[in-house]
Parts: sequence; C-alpha cells; structure tokens
Amino acid sequence: MDITIRAVQDADHETLGEITARAYLADGHLDFNEDDAYLNVLRDVAGRAARAEVLVAEQGGRVLGGVTFAAPGSPLADIAGPDEAEFRMLAVAHAARGQGAGEALVRACVERARAIEGVTGLVLSTQRSMAGAHRIYVRLGFERTPERDWAPIEGLKLLTYRLKL
Repeated sequence: MDITIRAVQDADHETLGEITARAYLADGHLDFNEDDAYLNVLRDVAGRAARAEVLVAEQGGRVLGGVTFAAPGSPLADIAGPDEAEFRMLAVAHAARGQGAGEALVRACVERARAIEGVTGLVLSTQRSMAGAHRIYVRLGFERTPERDWAPIEGLKLLTYRLKL
C-alpha cells in the first residue's frame, strides 16, 4: 500500500502524540527520559495543530508518523527567517521505519514551502543523534548551516539544515 500524507485530524492527536513521544524516548533524544519537560510538548499535537500545520503519514488507515510545518510567521518557527518555512518534530513509529514515511513527510513540507509565494528556503533543527533523519535531509538536497546551530537549553546543541527553494 502507498503512504498517504494528509492533515492531522482531531482523532489522530493522541496517536501522533504518542508516536512522537515514543520515538524521541526510544531513540534517546530526551535527556531526562520520562521526566523530560519536552515530552509534554511532543505529545501536544492539538496545541501544535492550533498554531501550525500538522501532517500525518498514513498507510492502510494506520498513522505511521507526523511532522509540524511552520509557514513564515508561525509561532512554532524557531530559526526561520521571514522568507523561510520550517518543519519540526518529524517522527515515525519504530515499527514503520524504513518504509518511506519520514521521507514522504519531508517531501510534503518541501511542497508546501514551494507553494508559498516569497519563500526561498525550508529550514529545520535536529539533534546530532538523529542520523537517520540526516540521511533523508541530505538525500533531498538540504545543506548543513552550522552558522545557524543553536541551543534551546544549556547543553543541547541543535544542528541546522536548509533547503534552497
């Protein structure tokens, strides 16, 4: 079956929140594990959907993962300039990895960014340990932008990438 990318629905919020939280936890991306405050942010799909576009990858009626797309001016954009879109919180359920859901979600973000007049780039922040995602970004033409790397909290340096549109 093909993977479908669609807008998140209210009925997906809990499922996608758990997929995202579990992906970050299982891959060791949260310093304080179950006690990490960011876990609540990852689970809050409804909050993200109220402020940005949340997309899900679905196959056979099952949500495989999701991503948050922040158009220019979105309160969820961390590093995007006025002529850039950004995506965040890309996550795919462990059982669904390697089937193309992550790449399909990133491609959907690229399409959305290209469709916005005046947008010249798509940016993202990522942790050094997210090597699988980095391979997707490079394969799709994103380039590292080390001059934009930043730390949202002390001790957590995020790497940045940009795709010129």
